[in-house]
Amino acid sequence: MKLRRLGKTELQVSEVSFGAWQLGNYDQWGGMTDADALNLVRKARGLGCNLFDTAPNYAKTNSERLLGEALHRERAEVVIVSKFGHRPDDGRADFSADWFWKSLHGSLTRLKTDYLDVVLAHSPPFEVLNGQHEIWSAMQNAQKQGKVRFFGASVDYAKDVREVLNTTESQVLELMFSVAHQDVRFAFDLVRKNDVGVLTKVPLDSGWLSGKYDATSRFDGVRSRWSSEEIARRAQFVDRFREIMPKDRSMAQYALAYLLSYPEVSAVIPGMRSPEQLQANVSAVGLQLSAEQLETVEDLWVELTNNGKDLYPW
Repeated sequence: MKLRRLGKTELQVSEVSFGAWQLGNYDQWGGMTDADALNLVRKARGLGCNLFDTAPNYAKTNSERLLGEALHRERAEVVIVSKFGHRPDDGRADFSADWFWKSLHGSLTRLKTDYLDVVLAHSPPFEVLNGQHEIWSAMQNAQKQGKVRFFGASVDYAKDVREVLNTTESQVLELMFSVAHQDVRFAFDLVRKNDVGVLTKVPLDSGWLSGKYDATSRFDGVRSRWSSEEIARRAQFVDRFREIMPKDRSMAQYALAYLLSYPEVSAVIPGMRSPEQLQANVSAVGLQLSAEQLETVEDLWVELTNNGKDLYPW
């Protein structure tokens, strides 16, 4: 496992880290028992993963609970990232300062720790991203109290990045960034200027970049939001990406390598539901695209999104 610096935090984090949305999710994507979840975290640690990304609303607090059980004995050796803004009982968005404190204390209890390495505002509305909003002073106070080491936001687009970095003291961002979602890279100039650590969420585009879906795929649950036309369009992108990448590695590994080719990226955080997926993702460590390959992938996105005017729906 290779480590990268998480921006100005100076934390050293594993290139391929652990997205924990699936831990304790008994109902969706095939389910997962607590024993399987704990085993998966142990295997990730054995392979060198040291950053674990979670949130209170992941599996209705089960993700945090299981990470707390798995990691509390080696707390000083791991980096724990959690979030706030979506109530775990009903999913309702709440970005008030009052809810931040309640959410933070709940996370600390479930994670069996007295501090979070990073806390993030979880995909908030644009107006919340402005530094005048009450959540930012609340996060700064939590940092002063030692309950949070660093803070920032989880966002999806370049305009979001610019709003956060121009108006707050954020040290870490979690960005929706993948081969199919490249808009945030247009704010990397500000990321570099502010020396902000970047984690990339949904790096395999909800499984599309693993190659297991095509134009005939249909979805239920949260993914049923995609129309047949949107599925066909995504499938076209995946097919084109597959064509331009070498065949010596899996498409998923090259999708992760695309992200790791950007020096602004500190870590990718794919979700993993099995030891096989974990091993496959970790195998992307150290793999990067050449400058020519990187340009080819960027050109593909520009072509199929009409230069960013027709983004793929999330």
